[in-house]
Amino acid sequence: MFTPIDIINARVPGYSGLQMLLIYSGTVQRILPMGTAFKRVPPDNLQVVDVKGDWISLGGVDLQINGGLCLAFPDLNADNAHVLAKISEFLWNNGVDGFLPTLVTTSVENIQRALAVITNYISSNNNASQHQAQILGVHLEGPFLNYQKRGAHPAEYLLPLTINEVKRVLGDYAHVVKVITIASELDPTGEVIKYLRSQNITVSLGHSQATYDKAQQAFEYGATMVTHAFNAMPPLHHREPGLLGAAITNKNVMCGFIADGQHVSPIMLDILLRASNYDLGLFLVSDALAPLGFPDGTYPWDSREIEVKNGTAFLPDGTLSGTTLPLLVGVQNLVKWGICNVEQAINLATTAPRQAIGLDSTISGAAVNNLLRWHVDEKNGEVSWQRFVDPPQPPLNKGGL
Repeated sequence: MFTPIDIINARVPGYSGLQMLLIYSGTVQRILPMGTAFKRVPPDNLQVVDVKGDWISLGGVDLQINGGLCLAFPDLNADNAHVLAKISEFLWNNGVDGFLPTLVTTSVENIQRALAVITNYISSNNNASQHQAQILGVHLEGPFLNYQKRGAHPAEYLLPLTINEVKRVLGDYAHVVKVITIASELDPTGEVIKYLRSQNITVSLGHSQATYDKAQQAFEYGATMVTHAFNAMPPLHHREPGLLGAAITNKNVMCGFIADGQHVSPIMLDILLRASNYDLGLFLVSDALAPLGFPDGTYPWDSREIEVKNGTAFLPDGTLSGTTLPLLVGVQNLVKWGICNVEQAINLATTAPRQAIGLDSTISGAAVNNLLRWHVDEKNGEVSWQRFVDPPQPPLNKGGL
């Protein structure tokens, strides 16, 4: 049984002024401006929660996360499949409602095995607990990448971008793949993008050398996303705007980006945010690796090792390979750096990624367990958050971990 709740004096992304949220049967039934007159007979057990100007939002959605709790998703097999539930619980506790396990470039055998495990988990275990982040599908980041922009992806497993190779990689699991990152210039005909769209797979451009013209052509074929803006692609240039320039100026394209302060300078993120109209053209990703949930240090990664320093992971040669920071740390960073207001930063991790893959991003109708409460410290401007659940949770979380 859910206790009926009125949340009062709340700020809600997309709404002007203070709001009240009326929650019945565990879901948000109505959102009304404070002071609105309406008739009802309040339930005897009604709980009124005054959040005193704090923000109420949906939980985060992470469209690019490579692993967690020392398990890399490409290493999934029958013996470690049980860790998926633990990762889902860990992510829920870190403010994430849903995520796309991301499979980086590896052998076709490894990809197929991981897809099989995830498919089985979705069908048998997903939503087993209200306190687990939902697996929304899979993000294939590779193996159809440009060799010159492969970054930390192992070169020996890169494949040519053809329909036959794509079908071989997808096998019987096209239905579970939600997003695929490709270097579109590897298929100038555009036939692969059209095929992927026919399978309801969102096409993201990344690890690519595409020029502005090549990228624009890929967007016309049906690509609608860009993977980790600025990273593993040509830089913005005043004579050749490149892939990122094409994405920024295309209102139908959304770019993911990493806000750890290392993958992209906060100054360049400021420029990107302004040029892309914030959450209308961008969304946050964690790009978290297997050591997510563990401290800085050296960890195995495929046949190599990564070193994690202050939450950012590097190969021994200095190549950036990802982070170990939960998604909502990016929200806190954007506000701390002064390049987003609180509402914009929240949207970049909550509503924008939902919109990027066609999910409902409205709070009305959402489950109370999926709501976050955000607080801004008046003294230092720091943002903290907690799950808004019944009963109330421990003190607000400042870092997600």
